[in-house]
Amino acid sequence: MPGSGKDRLAALVVDQHGAFEEALAGSRQRYPTREFRSFAAAIRQYVDATREDEMLHRGVVRAVNGLVEYLRSERKRVPDEVLLEAERLECLLFLGYDPHFDGDEPPGL
Repeated sequence: MPGSGKDRLAALVVDQHGAFEEALAGSRQRYPTREFRSFAAAIRQYVDATREDEMLHRGVVRAVNGLVEYLRSERKRVPDEVLLEAERLECLLFLGYDPHFDGDEPPGL
């Protein structure tokens, strides 16, 4: 994928992160899981497109770095599925692997 396509995906991640942040700040009654899922989907698209790249877009790194800790400190009650997905996204982006196999276990396990 050309650099401009990756830049568009990075911009999408940054935009979705902003929408998620806005939803977190706007409503204290319900947790914005829909916005988080949109943000997570954008990150997954970026990870898929840049799997072989050595460098990451700075805006994406800012959005994902420390995500789990931020979510825990933002609210007292965060849905478990959101924390698990945030941890998974950090591993996918920075370490290059999915910590939850979900049926993709290596042979012998």
